Amino acid sequence: MMAHIADEPAWNTLPRTMGASTTFEDFFATERDRILRIMSVITGNYEEAEDITQDAFLKVWERWDRVAEMDSPVGYLQRIAVNVFRSRVRRSALAVRRFVGGAPEQDAFGAAEDRQVVEDALASLPPRRRAALVLTEVLGYSAEEAGRLLGVRGSTVRALAFQAKRTIKEAEGSADV
Repeated sequence: MMAHIADEPAWNTLPRTMGASTTFEDFFATERDRILRIMSVITGNYEEAEDITQDAFLKVWERWDRVAEMDSPVGYLQRIAVNVFRSRVRRSALAVRRFVGGAPEQDAFGAAEDRQVVEDALASLPPRRRAALVLTEVLGYSAEEAGRLLGVRGSTVRALAFQAKRTIKEAEGSADV
């Protein structure tokens, strides 16, 4: 099931160093759809992914003179986006503790049936498990790299990804019955 997404082109296809001649507008045009897809998978909600993508690009734009010279501007953008996501999850958890509320709406990814299955499976996971699974299985980060992005240890990321896979397998098993 995850193989379909993993078969797509690599997420980090930009040259490692962009240089001062690359404009923010070019970077935005190249990376917008890619980071939006990543955040859509992580959040399970297209509108939230759009907000996170906008926030991440705003932060990159504010620092563009330094970001353009980095070894991996794409990696920096991804890190900012994941940090924005983590911050929102923390704020949401705090709000839920203060107020009893309903679950967020889930958005459909597209018409393709296999993508819908993946979306449903990911949407059923808690945010930390979903993020760990997407970062390690889809984006190819090591557990340690994903742990740095999520602010946890690599062993925690491995455990979260394992739990996410087990939950998805169990859901597939019950759906076949």
